[in-house]
Amino acid sequence: MNLNLYNMNRVQLTLTGAALCVMLSVLFSIKLLLAHISNWKKPKEQKAIVVIILMAPIYAVVSYVGLLKFQGSEAYFMFLESIKECYEGLVMAKFLALLYSYLNISISRSIVPDEVKGREIHHSFPMTLFQPHSVKLNHKTLKQLKYWTWQFVAIRPVCSILMIALQLLDIYPDWISWTFTIILNISVSLALYSLVLFYHVFDKELAPHNPLAKFLCVKGIVFFCFWQGILLEILVAMGIIKSQHIWIDVVYIQQAYQNMLVVVEMMFFSVFQMSAYSAAPYAGDTKSSVKDKKKD
Repeated sequence: MNLNLYNMNRVQLTLTGAALCVMLSVLFSIKLLLAHISNWKKPKEQKAIVVIILMAPIYAVVSYVGLLKFQGSEAYFMFLESIKECYEGLVMAKFLALLYSYLNISISRSIVPDEVKGREIHHSFPMTLFQPHSVKLNHKTLKQLKYWTWQFVAIRPVCSILMIALQLLDIYPDWISWTFTIILNISVSLALYSLVLFYHVFDKELAPHNPLAKFLCVKGIVFFCFWQGILLEILVAMGIIKSQHIWIDVVYIQQAYQNMLVVVEMMFFSVFQMSAYSAAPYAGDTKSSVKDKKKD
C-alpha cells in the first residue's frame, strides 16, 4: 500500500507518524527482548530487565490507542493513563529487585552482604521530618526501602479503580480529583526517592553494571510523562493551547498532545534501552547460568 503524504490532512499525517514511532518502539524492544532470551543466563536479573524494557512499547501502544479515540470519555482516558501508571509502579519495583540481584541482597531470605552492613543512609528533606537524618544500613532499613517502592505498586491500581468507578457514576468533583492527585504524587515520589537513595548508597558497588543509564531509562520515562502533562495543563490554563473548533473541548487537544509526545519519546527510549539494558553482559556466561538455575 502506497502512502500519498501530499493528499493527507494533519490528522492523517499525525496518526501515520505516530504509528511509525510505535512500530519502531515495538521493533527495537522486541529485538532487545530476543537478545536476552537468546542469552538467558541469569533469570533472576533478566526477568526484571524484561519487565523494564517492555515499558516503552506498552506506553507507546497505549498512547496511540488514545490518539485513535480522540474524543473518548474522561473515564476512558483515565483508564488508559492508569494502565501506564500501574505498569510504571511494577517497573520501579522490578528495578529495585534488579539492583538487589546485582548486590546479592535478598530481603526474603535476610541476606545482606557483611561489607555493606552498617553503612550510613542519609535522608534529605522532607523525609527528615519523619526519619532520622542518618540511619545504619541493615536488613530492616533495606526492607523499608523495598516497602517504600512497593507501596506505589499497591496504591496505584486501587486509586485507578476508584477513580474510574466514580467517573462512571458521575461522582467526581474537583476536590476528589485533587485528593487522588495528591495521594498518587506523594506515593510515586516516595517510590522514586527510595530508588535514588538506594542508588546513591551503593553507587560504587553498582558501577560495573552501568546503573545510571538503567536508572535514567526508568526515571526519564516517568519524568517526561508527568512533567510534560503538568506543562500542558499550564499552557491550557494560560490560553496558549486552545481549541480551534467549538465542538472540540480543549481537554481533548491537551490529551492528544500528551499522547503524541509520549509516542515519540518512547521511540527514543526504546533505542536508549538497547544500550542501557544490553544483553551483551550475559553472552557466553555459562557458569553463572548453571549457578542461577540451581538457586531458582
